[in-house]
Amino acid sequence: MQMLFGSSVGKKIAMAATGLILVLFVIVHLIGNTSIFAGPDGINAYAATLHSMGPIVWIFRLVMLGVFLLHIWLGLKLTLENKLARPVGYAQKENLRTSYAAQIMIYSGLVLLLFTIYHLLHFTVRVTNPEISHFVDAAGRLDVYAMVVLSFQKFFITLTYVIAMVFLLLHLSHGIGSMFQSTGLNNARTLPTIQTAGKWIAIVLLVGYIAIPISIFVGMIKL
Repeated sequence: MQMLFGSSVGKKIAMAATGLILVLFVIVHLIGNTSIFAGPDGINAYAATLHSMGPIVWIFRLVMLGVFLLHIWLGLKLTLENKLARPVGYAQKENLRTSYAAQIMIYSGLVLLLFTIYHLLHFTVRVTNPEISHFVDAAGRLDVYAMVVLSFQKFFITLTYVIAMVFLLLHLSHGIGSMFQSTGLNNARTLPTIQTAGKWIAIVLLVGYIAIPISIFVGMIKL
């Protein structure tokens, strides 16, 4: 552990590893969420399957939360170390090769942490909107479909999720390419391709995630 977290290189490798785990989770989570387009039975059956796993699901959630917190901590640690290494600001700072997404990585990560907490309280713990969080469908399952639809019919909730996904886009558009750079798995020839692929993956995830709240808000998906 000391070898991994005791050096800047070790922290970058750990950050890349936790980042990869989180990206894979975001992809799998989106695939599960798209079951709402199959109607009430689709997402309610998906949710019931997860619920039937009992404590395994909660262990997985806690592990993923731990990975997320470790990723954030590593980001804060590396940012602080970089600032301490350059205590005197440049007379004229230039960011000719640094994208806006790269400049705000730590801030977009913190926004996503706050959003994750809200998201868990909203759909997992179900305490932010209790009036729509305890319906059951005809099969006796938790009516996740109704909960999601009634939630995203509200402008503020829809706006919150869309804004959060924009921050996810910004974070991943730089972060995916940065993972390969941190572990040395790229070179001058492959870096542009990796960076472009990272941006496209981020765009696809943005479209996939915001398609759900927007489709509901405009009435394409309804009760």
